[in-house]
Amino acid sequence: MALLLNTHFHLAVDSLRRNRGRTFLSALGIAIGVASIVLILSLTGGINNLISANSDKNNADLILVRPSTGKNTTESIISELTANNQFVKSNLTLEDVKTISNIDHVSAAAPIASSTGAIKIGERTIQSVNVVATNPEFANVVSLHLKNGQFLDSSLRKNVAVLGYDIAMQQFGGTEAITKTFKYNGQNFMVVGVLDKTDDPINYNGVNLDDSILIDINYASTFESSIQIQQIDVRTETTDAVEGVTGQIKDNLTKTKNGDQSFAVITSSEDMHPAGSLLSIISSMLTLVASISLVVGGVGIMNIMLVSVSERTREIGIRKSVGASSGNILLQFLFESVILSIMGGVLGFILGYIGAFIISLITPFAPHISWQILGITGGVSLIVGVLFGIYPAIKAASKDPIASLKYYR
Repeated sequence: MALLLNTHFHLAVDSLRRNRGRTFLSALGIAIGVASIVLILSLTGGINNLISANSDKNNADLILVRPSTGKNTTESIISELTANNQFVKSNLTLEDVKTISNIDHVSAAAPIASSTGAIKIGERTIQSVNVVATNPEFANVVSLHLKNGQFLDSSLRKNVAVLGYDIAMQQFGGTEAITKTFKYNGQNFMVVGVLDKTDDPINYNGVNLDDSILIDINYASTFESSIQIQQIDVRTETTDAVEGVTGQIKDNLTKTKNGDQSFAVITSSEDMHPAGSLLSIISSMLTLVASISLVVGGVGIMNIMLVSVSERTREIGIRKSVGASSGNILLQFLFESVILSIMGGVLGFILGYIGAFIISLITPFAPHISWQILGITGGVSLIVGVLFGIYPAIKAASKDPIASLKYYR
């Protein structure tokens, strides 16, 4: 049996070699589809790795509280994602922050209310600036480092602000921005601190702190009536206390909200960044779209194999006349189709990773390389080869040997 399969393999290879141009173009159709899938999986895997790395870093004792619809749907995922970028409807309040802060083994609790608005520096107006309303505990929860000045402090006057590194450099003349003033939402603010660069483009807060202005949330609530808290970051005293504190948060908030459970308490690092779930959905949809090109490539293989069957009708008649069975003929042509598809899969795997590495040069994440992706591409190539090669192989095997011997091109 092994000898027979080896013979079929070499016959298939010899046949493909005789038509190198046609073989290459047929394999290229599969390669494009496989390359698209590899590119999508490697890049989304790289983003997930970056999210996981930033979520895992020093966050074993971190708990997040977010508004939630309680439904595991695409709509709720998108709502949670956008909730970190603007004032949206939320059932979380400053009273909830106090309730959480009073729970045993909670070392710090900081709310986040992020909004985009215009600020005025002297006579200059800057549009679309990200303003994050929080409290002094935020620095401890997130482990922020200051480049200059100090962080928000309850002993300071309330209309003060802390600048992210990038916005300080771009709009306020660098780290010497301390004591400079600006106007936001009709209120005057004085800069008291500048944050050091965070180097975390993706984080569990969903906020780019390098490009944000931080203000006191208690003061913001006095002039922004619709301010909503999109997230509460909670830091526990020890990692062992996380489970107990999580349960207490759920119980206490449910009680203070009269049974309303439209909030989520998150401890798993993989779920901390709201983009993770949305990214998985997008990745699946893009992979499905890329798979269409595989179908097109498979149809191309089938067409080429049908042409090959027609061209080799006399060869099929000769082989049958000297004792080859229909099964032998079927396996020979099926081998050709599978080899053609696997060649395209290997080429597509290489092209996909080359493309991913080129894209990674201009992005903050490296492409994800895994045996799983190699297994997926190999399995897909094999399946395409069998599915689209079976019909031409059956057609070749079913040819009448006498009629085939009479066939002339």
